[in-house]
Amino acid sequence: MKASETKLQRVIEGTNQYVVPLFQRKFSWDTKEWNTLWEDLVELYEEEKPRSHFIGSIVTMPTQSVPEGVAKFLLIDGQQRLTTIFILLSVLRDKARTSPSSTLADEIEQTLLKNPFKQGNDAFKLLPTQGDRESFLAVIKNELASTDDQIARAYKFFERKIRVNQIPDLEKLKQIIVSQLILVSIVLDRDDNPHLVFESLNAKGRALSQADLIRNYFFMKIHVDEQERLYAACWTPMQDRLGENLTECIRHFLMKDGGVIKQGEVYFALKERADEKSPQQIVEYLQEITRFAEFYAKLLSPALEPSAIISHQMHRLNRIELTTAYPFLLNMYSDFSTGKISEDEFAEVLRILENFMVRRFVCSVPTYGLNKVFPALYAQVNQNPSLIAGLKDVLRTKNYPRDAEFRERFISSKLYAVGERIEKTKIILERLEESFEHLEPVPLASLQIEHVMPQTLTDSWKVALGENWETVHDLLLHTVGNLTLTGYNAPLSNDDYSRKREILLTGHLELNKYFEAVTEWNEQAIRHRAEILADKALRVWSYFGQEQTESESPLQGVRGTAPSAVTILGQRISVSTWREVNQITLETISVLDNERFENIITQFPRFVGHDRAKFRSSRQLSNGAFMETNLSAEAIHRFCLQAAEVSGLSSEDWHVEYAQARSDR
Repeated sequence: MKASETKLQRVIEGTNQYVVPLFQRKFSWDTKEWNTLWEDLVELYEEEKPRSHFIGSIVTMPTQSVPEGVAKFLLIDGQQRLTTIFILLSVLRDKARTSPSSTLADEIEQTLLKNPFKQGNDAFKLLPTQGDRESFLAVIKNELASTDDQIARAYKFFERKIRVNQIPDLEKLKQIIVSQLILVSIVLDRDDNPHLVFESLNAKGRALSQADLIRNYFFMKIHVDEQERLYAACWTPMQDRLGENLTECIRHFLMKDGGVIKQGEVYFALKERADEKSPQQIVEYLQEITRFAEFYAKLLSPALEPSAIISHQMHRLNRIELTTAYPFLLNMYSDFSTGKISEDEFAEVLRILENFMVRRFVCSVPTYGLNKVFPALYAQVNQNPSLIAGLKDVLRTKNYPRDAEFRERFISSKLYAVGERIEKTKIILERLEESFEHLEPVPLASLQIEHVMPQTLTDSWKVALGENWETVHDLLLHTVGNLTLTGYNAPLSNDDYSRKREILLTGHLELNKYFEAVTEWNEQAIRHRAEILADKALRVWSYFGQEQTESESPLQGVRGTAPSAVTILGQRISVSTWREVNQITLETISVLDNERFENIITQFPRFVGHDRAKFRSSRQLSNGAFMETNLSAEAIHRFCLQAAEVSGLSSEDWHVEYAQARSDR
């Protein structure tokens, strides 16, 4: 067996072919893995001098080939990443063909995808298993079928990424793929049994983690007389406290001084830092990691923290899922443990982070950039004599929403949705309840989110909501004005408002005392409560920048306004009516991602769909679907905002400019 580090180019160039054995599974990488590869490539693309990037290993074995055929290798391990890269190169080739003067398409096809002077299957550098072969070869031959298998989905994914990200230099991207992606090529001997090798590579037994490799590295460099003592004093406590989280702990420890360490690069990053250390320095380094592992255990399990106020705040941050802040918080914990910062200062730091994340969540600001924000944050904050002022100054520059945007989104956004949004919405409602400053603690953990207007409407509810009950239900059901907390979720069910009101008032929640003076629950009532809660939210998560000017204060709704422009993904388009805003938004989403456009149809059938007969007044879009045009300015604005959120567009990606006018449409 021979193993060597090599560029991807050296693996796939030349006259050869990699054949995936029959015992391998079909191509199974999905959006998560494709997106990880794409983000790594974009990061390299944006660098002036791209560095090398390790993508793993492939295991191959030479196999018999007829004299006039190509050199064939069984691809024992690594078919998922290699198949994905061939699909991406095919997309690059097809994109390059739109530029007649470029030779890039021919270069990719003849040197990277095919063996140009060979016939039949020998013309292809990769032959997947029979289940994938037809679809894969269609991609290589630029004959993508209309099928929706995993190969076709991968091709569409990368095609959309290149189009949406507007990658101008395809030659540079190709060069990064073939020259900067590094892998370990392991070539087996012909006598090795590939089935046994594959089974050992994919055994049910737990593979060595990076933490295991790091442990072995440390204790190989520590004197034998010290190994047993240090293992018991340092490594065993870390392993017992953190278990499977130990590798992540070391990764965040390495990131606390700045820089980003990818999950697959922890061992190499630590080894690079420790290689030049003396035996005594190695011991001190291990002891330092052990010390920070104690802080990390408290980050993961706030109940371990003796301070009640810090434990409470940390628990809430964990529910918001702010693990990207752990490198920064490790530094904060270290300063707290040495007395450099007080308990109150640490608690205020946690409140600021909560404020930062809640505002971004409400305004749908993407989280993918935070992994670069927090590692450098500690050094940036320390440039200010005041920790709190410094933290606010830095975070205010990191896509931190201002009051006008936060209030508008707080009122109009569909806060309640599947998955993590439910938990974050519950945190928001809990914080609003806590802001009333109860004399006795409220058992918030036992409460559930309740929709006052229920998710399934009875006939009596439809009458209560009025003629436009469908619009009201579609747009306001999951907004904050219609949400509260209760311990009586099951008994409330789909009861009429009068019965729900009676039950809600039996509890002791301040949020629900509001309903005492409200005898009807309809569109106006929901909107009014949303505005009241939004004003309270502005006090709970107050803007931590300089005082905002009057020109930045939010408009009180869009009724009686006229739009002047809608901006989508940086493109500003002039408009004069809300109907134009609606059409431009839907047209753009359908072009960017038809799958998400169909998801909008599923969630908002009252506003857009394929059956014209379902609409009172409609207009046809470019993709053949129809949109409802008999809508108020408020309905259009709220629908477009929620449609943008469903499509993954943040408040930066989609927003409307509007001002007071005589007409509300």
